[in-house]
Amino acid sequence: MSIDEQATAPLSVVIIGAGFGGIGLAIRLDQAGISDWLILEKGGDVGGTWRDNSYPGAACDVPSHLYSYSFEPKPDWSTRYARQEEIHQYIRHCVRKYHLAPRLRLDCEVTAARFDEASGLWHVTTAQGEELTARALVSACGQLNRPLYPSIPGLESFAGDAFHSAKWKHDVELEGKRVAVIGTGASAIQFVPQIAPKVSHLTVYQRSAPYVIPKADREYSQRDHQRLHAWPALQKLARGLQYLAHESRALAFISYPQMMKSTENAFYKHLQQGVTDPAKRAKLIPDYPIGCKRILISNDFYPALDRANVEIVTNRIERVEPAGVRTSDGELHETDVLIYGTGFAATEFLAPMAITGRDGQELNHAWRAGAEAYKGISVSGFPNLFVLYGPNTNLGHSSIIYMLESQFNYVIGCLQTLHRRGLRYMDVRPEVQGAFNVDIQQAASETVWSRGCTSWYQTAEGKQTNNWPGYTFSYRRLTRKPEMSDYECAR
Repeated sequence: MSIDEQATAPLSVVIIGAGFGGIGLAIRLDQAGISDWLILEKGGDVGGTWRDNSYPGAACDVPSHLYSYSFEPKPDWSTRYARQEEIHQYIRHCVRKYHLAPRLRLDCEVTAARFDEASGLWHVTTAQGEELTARALVSACGQLNRPLYPSIPGLESFAGDAFHSAKWKHDVELEGKRVAVIGTGASAIQFVPQIAPKVSHLTVYQRSAPYVIPKADREYSQRDHQRLHAWPALQKLARGLQYLAHESRALAFISYPQMMKSTENAFYKHLQQGVTDPAKRAKLIPDYPIGCKRILISNDFYPALDRANVEIVTNRIERVEPAGVRTSDGELHETDVLIYGTGFAATEFLAPMAITGRDGQELNHAWRAGAEAYKGISVSGFPNLFVLYGPNTNLGHSSIIYMLESQFNYVIGCLQTLHRRGLRYMDVRPEVQGAFNVDIQQAASETVWSRGCTSWYQTAEGKQTNNWPGYTFSYRRLTRKPEMSDYECAR
């Protein structure tokens, strides 16, 4: 079927997003014999977050062999923790190898999708005004696709260059400039060490100090590559060992918080070795229990902050002015370039798309109290809609690729059931979704993420919408196949 024919005939699946989720599902769909699908990607290239986050020092904090598809191993990763460009090239490689390009539309943003109950079809509208129809709709947008800007008065008044780390302006010269960085999260700890030696003065505005521990990174040698090429089983073993090592960390997050003590000791030792200035060191001690927010890994963040040209400001930012940033103590910190390292709108999921399900129900309204989905995939009232990396499927201890591959199996099982039984739609029962999420919230309340801090893992009201409060192998078992009794099925 040509791409023009696909535009008029109902497709089996429309996938929104060409990151790890969308590309991986497309490959698995082909392998399952479902080939009439189409990926719609709002950006000009594939890669998702690994396309967007090209800031200096961008890298993964999960080992390379674990942060790649099990069905497409890469024996020649350059380093233990891959850099952004290499991960981006890996996704591009998968598109080429599996011949996905003819069924992939770039620069094609989805603005709305509406389910028609009578036909059992999703009507998907793009920013160009085109409408596509499909029996199933898959959101592969992920949780980290919309940059979050701080709510600070005067942002628009700043006279210099200003940008978010996820939209890095590589044409802005930082050498010799007075640069301000707002935020000290996972992105900032990677780009701050890269820019600190270049700028004349770097001011880092910190609202909450992160726990940062050493990163056990290393380069892989040519001999390493040759061994893995020659013995693929060796790479499977390495991946398996890395999986077990990371899964064991979940014991501390989920079951035995007291096990965090060794990680906390590693943090204090790392801070002591990296920052010699006692005044700076005092500002870098978190005021919340370890693990409550994301634990970060870096070998060069603390030494970068220890530099004489780097200042850590913990006073609240009152407003941004044309000449710089004014803090609550009244001081104006003059600034040439302003960089937001403030993360993403992680709890908003499918926003700003208008997704309309049965009886005219809008997803944003259904999720007004915080996003939830059955197994993080199906949403009651929105038949044949499947969400990858959806509510409560993020991890604090392992690779999201493992979670995605669990979801691929489940979604394909649902699609095969729709076809085999000749169903018009399947809609998860509200009581099933409700009971599942009561259990999820109860489990989340007993993890380290609920120990009295605010983080992007939860909504402003405190509902845990992002993390999976369990082990990844238990999620794999849970998503092994769909149970039809969980769904209302219509022919």
